[in-house]
Amino acid sequence: MQRVLVVDDEYLVADTLTLVFTKSGFDARTAYSADRALEMAREIEPHLLLCDITMPGKDGHALVDEISREFPACRIIVLTGFYSNLHGVREQAKRLPRPVSVLTKPCQPDELLREAAAMLARA
Repeated sequence: MQRVLVVDDEYLVADTLTLVFTKSGFDARTAYSADRALEMAREIEPHLLLCDITMPGKDGHALVDEISREFPACRIIVLTGFYSNLHGVREQAKRLPRPVSVLTKPCQPDELLREAAAMLARA
């Protein structure tokens, strides 16, 4: 079973996304901060990280960098609800050593699951 780690500081968003993945047959876990997400990643070794970019404390950019280093096989999808950040997020994603998908919030569950399947197929 594919393991997905959903990270968002907005509880409703994180819980909803986790439910979407769980109902679609994934082993989905939730973290509400980048620090907790890193701890959880070390426990479960996720196949896919779904991460919000703008979070208090350590942001999604820092988490993506750490996950990329520690878990090179983990696929990454980042989410941003701030369209003003979109260009910068995409530029950072291009600099990473492997493909990172960038989606905007809100996104449709079907679109998210399609992108997740495509990312995981590249593994």
